[in-house]
Amino acid sequence: MPHYDYVCETCEKPFEVFQSMNDKRLTKCPEKGCKGKVRRLIGTGAGLVFKGSGFYITDYRSENYKAGAKQDGAASTASTADSSSTTTPAAAPTPTPVTAEKPAKKSKPAKD
Repeated sequence: MPHYDYVCETCEKPFEVFQSMNDKRLTKCPEKGCKGKVRRLIGTGAGLVFKGSGFYITDYRSENYKAGAKQDGAASTASTADSSSTTTPAAAPTPTPVTAEKPAKKSKPAKD
């Protein structure tokens, strides 16, 4: 059952009420002696909650999808086995040494 947030326009007291969606919204403040007009606040709402186990996206896949996934899985397994037996690992390239160059000397102005 959803809860609704209200605020009284007279006493400015916020409160929440658990109501059925079919119930009429409140019009008067429940605070004793106030009886002011209330307005319903716009809430953020609640997330959808599934209770129990078995709520996975793959639970309700079609039979065609399941058959295609099995074929793809079998084909990728076979191709991986074939490629691992026919290929040899490549040798790692040898790095070229980097030499640091000395900065060029600054030229001095000629003496007269």
